[in-house]
Amino acid sequence: MTAAVHIRSSAELIRAEEPVLAHNYHPLPVVVARAEGTWVEDVEGRRYLDMLAGYSALNFGHRHPALIEAAHRQLDRLTLTSRAFHNDRLAEFAERLAALTGMDMVLPMNTGAEAVESGIKVARKWAYEVKGVPADRATIVVAAENFHGRTTTIVGFSTDETARAGFGPFTPGFKIVPYNDLAALEAAVDDTTAAVLIEPIQGEAGVIIPDEGYLTGVRELTRRKGCLFVADEIQSGLGRTGRTLAVEHESVVPDLVLLGKALGGGIVPVSAVVGRRDVVGVLQPGQHGSTFGGNPLAAAIGTAVIDLLETGEFQRRATELGVVLRGGLSGLLGKGVVGFRARGLWAGVDIDPAIGSGREVSARLMRKGVLVKDTHGSTIRLAPPLTITGEELEGALGTLAEVLTERS
Repeated sequence: MTAAVHIRSSAELIRAEEPVLAHNYHPLPVVVARAEGTWVEDVEGRRYLDMLAGYSALNFGHRHPALIEAAHRQLDRLTLTSRAFHNDRLAEFAERLAALTGMDMVLPMNTGAEAVESGIKVARKWAYEVKGVPADRATIVVAAENFHGRTTTIVGFSTDETARAGFGPFTPGFKIVPYNDLAALEAAVDDTTAAVLIEPIQGEAGVIIPDEGYLTGVRELTRRKGCLFVADEIQSGLGRTGRTLAVEHESVVPDLVLLGKALGGGIVPVSAVVGRRDVVGVLQPGQHGSTFGGNPLAAAIGTAVIDLLETGEFQRRATELGVVLRGGLSGLLGKGVVGFRARGLWAGVDIDPAIGSGREVSARLMRKGVLVKDTHGSTIRLAPPLTITGEELEGALGTLAEVLTERS
């Protein structure tokens, strides 16, 4: 006889985490065990519509067949060599990613924060070797309310005290200006400025979309002042807003673009810095690296992601279903929603605080089978997989409407 397998409940699994897991997250009380497409299932078999998509890491849904097939195929061949040797998947991935983004050169890494750190290093090295900034004087201008990751360098130029407090001293060399303020940006850029680093849309801040012309203005200013424009597209890129890159809404071409999340298809961490050859090319052997960056498994999955994006299907879906999303949210204005910002299949929704905090509203939605995530105060973020159907999206909006009428 075989021993019976005890399937632990959600409550048991959550309790089991408490003594052993660092408390750096405060997840909603749902324990996901399986997923397919836009739906996840917990250990008790309850199903939920995923309206967060791993903060855009799951743009193509859970376990997209083409991505799973690519992963399985590569797992049977080769997973890691390190960059001490060449592998047979990396060149195609780099060539295809450069072509997809209209760039020349690719620096492969793993996580989004690594891409940001790498972009900072590249920008500083370019400033010293090309622009002629005196040694150790290079500065980078960033925007208030930014979110670029959680390494100590990155949180050092955050304006979120929860992210900063207790982690100093911080790396110098950053200037913070208000987002969406070209005059403040102009005043901050000087001869020491290596780059302006911004998110084309600020995700963690609540899907904050700048005024039309802001990105064009950043591009014009950086070109005129002789510094780099670095666009962090880790959340906004790869189809989320209806374009391959969010900067394309203003036909802007940055000097460096930072990618991550969806580039790994929700299977493995994959990130990259893509940019001009004369900028990324300042790096020489030994000056930067990553054991897992550009590994064959990541390259194979990343190439399969590029296959999906090259069809234009997901960009079109985000555009078309974005109309449904905005229409549904517009219908909730004054009915529990006090404001929202949306582009493509991405929205920040401000809930009337009298109804509840973002966390409370997220918990109520969870109990009704819809998963979202809160951010500052009473704001929730909606970022479903780009594979969501119109009916599923309308169902989620209907559930939100129900929750907004409740007072418990």
